[in-house]
Amino acid sequence: MGNTLQDQLFKAGLANKKQAVKARKAKNTKEKQLRTGQTGNDETDELVKKAIEEQLAKDRHLNALKTEAANQKAIQAQIKQLISLNRIEERGEIEFRFDHEGTVKTLHLTAEHRQAIISGNLAIVKDSETYQLVPWKAAEKIAERDETAVIVSNHSAKLSQDDKADEYAEFVIPDDLMW
Repeated sequence: MGNTLQDQLFKAGLANKKQAVKARKAKNTKEKQLRTGQTGNDETDELVKKAIEEQLAKDRHLNALKTEAANQKAIQAQIKQLISLNRIEERGEIEFRFDHEGTVKTLHLTAEHRQAIISGNLAIVKDSETYQLVPWKAAEKIAERDETAVIVSNHSAKLSQDDKADEYAEFVIPDDLMW
């Protein structure tokens, strides 16, 4: 029990007399500096602290980027799952055209699906490179995660038009209008 750590290291063969003397001198020098008020090389200490702070800031930034990337990946997986669970497979012969990023895209739909999109009960969402039909509730959940994934959703437009007076309300749009 009376063995010091230094003696134990000697017996285990992990340290030698030269290392012990060097450690004792370093300890005595440090204690002497503390007693006399000297802190050693202030410039070196400041540079070391600055380098450590810069490394910590860099690590925090990289961790934030990794976390953001992981969150985006999780959101995309959630969107893909929502689309695959709620998509409507049935396609028809009627062309429905819509604008996406400045280009006009076309989907072939049934008359019921076309009317449901117009009335706001169905929405068109983008699933990687394809366009899918989903119910408007699923489109709302997708829009909560990523608004750019929802391409056509007339449900929210219908609600916002009810809130304010539409200046073109007196003009009736024909149901068979195709563009």
